[in-house]
Amino acid sequence: MKITKILPFALLALLLASCGAPKGELVGVEKNPGKFNEANPYGMRLIKRGTFLMGRNAQSVLYGEPDNLAQRTVDAFWMDESEITNNEYKQFVYWVRDSIAHTILMRATPSEEDSEPDEESDHWIRPRTGDDGDERPFVDLYGTEVHPINWKAKIEWNNTVIIDKLREGGLIYNNTTTLNTNRLHYHYSWMNYDEAVLPRNRFNVAKGKYPDGASARVDTAWLEVNIETQSYVICDTTITRPLLKPTDLITSKIISVYPDTLVWKSDFDYSYNEPLMHKYFQHTGFANYPVVGVTWEQAHAFCRWRTDYFLNNSKVDVQEFRLPTETEWEYAARGGRKMATYPWGSNYVRDNKGCYKANFKPYRGDYVDDTGTAPLPVASYAPNDFGLFDMAGNVAEWTADAYNPSSNAITHDLNSQMMYMARKDDPDILKRKVVKGGSWKDVADYLQCGARTYEYQYESRTYIGFRCVRSYIGGDSSYKKAK
Repeated sequence: MKITKILPFALLALLLASCGAPKGELVGVEKNPGKFNEANPYGMRLIKRGTFLMGRNAQSVLYGEPDNLAQRTVDAFWMDESEITNNEYKQFVYWVRDSIAHTILMRATPSEEDSEPDEESDHWIRPRTGDDGDERPFVDLYGTEVHPINWKAKIEWNNTVIIDKLREGGLIYNNTTTLNTNRLHYHYSWMNYDEAVLPRNRFNVAKGKYPDGASARVDTAWLEVNIETQSYVICDTTITRPLLKPTDLITSKIISVYPDTLVWKSDFDYSYNEPLMHKYFQHTGFANYPVVGVTWEQAHAFCRWRTDYFLNNSKVDVQEFRLPTETEWEYAARGGRKMATYPWGSNYVRDNKGCYKANFKPYRGDYVDDTGTAPLPVASYAPNDFGLFDMAGNVAEWTADAYNPSSNAITHDLNSQMMYMARKDDPDILKRKVVKGGSWKDVADYLQCGARTYEYQYESRTYIGFRCVRSYIGGDSSYKKAK
């Protein structure tokens, strides 16, 4: 009898559950809101949100008093477990090389003996056709005609016909098979939000337009090409354009991506570093060493390429890859130890067996005691408590922040950053970027988590590399699924 009475109610509940969301009610547009769990990025570690004291814990060798400590809170982010290696940076260089080669080949006039190309052989581009069958050009944000590359078409680098075409296009030096590395340019752009948030440029929602007289100060870049000499000069300048639409906020850059290998000679007077100059980036024996000779601008371009490369090859929408802020970098270096002088947690550079904990310069004229006389392969020493390698020594690292001696006193206490994207016509003092971590040629003072110095964003050094971060999507409840 009881079962007979309960059964109608059970059927009614089942019917209501099967009907889904009630019609006419506010239910949102996402099918599974709050169900996104970010997959672990390859080679990265999750740094959970936290609070720490930022700044030096010990007296600097240059100043009589320690830096002013400032308490900071940092949101969660992913960080490369080691510095970007030569091998990883070569993936960027080779992508740029191949994209330029594809572009040259698709513009080359086919010889008479060439058969009609198709998509499966050497058809370097795929034309877009309209409803009437006519080809339609692709256009970029500026309306300029562009041709998407068919990456399925493989470049035969041993094919003499292909090499001749690439030689004519300037990618290969005349009468050689040597790659013209000066030709490896990466053209990219981004939205200049620091111009968008200026009071004079804030979009007027009531009127549906930008204020009268609004303008955006941005950089633009182009190539000056001399066909006769096969020379390519990167030209860039700062312009101020009327702000009428969002695309007027776009900044464009053209960056030479190949590392400056001559820094091994220019950084040190009266020192024989030619072996590293010739082989450090090129030779497979150095594949797992941190890339050096890369400017801040090249590192920034790498992050933009890495983001696009990931999004073009993945169905998952994630935050962009970028350089870490100084606050993120220092928080990660401390490994969860709020008052750690060094990333390994102690106040000393040796362990209890007398072995050094990082690759640096222990004594004047003595580089050997820590086993390294130059950069060592990444992860040669034990990681910190966050699982990050080489947060002290080996090579110092670029951060995203502009350098200001008083940044701790003026930046926000939540996700603090001294952000400034210097324009071409800005003075050099605005082009200084914070460098952290110390390097193989530095004394122990620079290895402290709170130590900071700077370098100009257009300079490259034998002792500065970088690693990437990516902001985490999700909250505390989703940490357990990201290990």
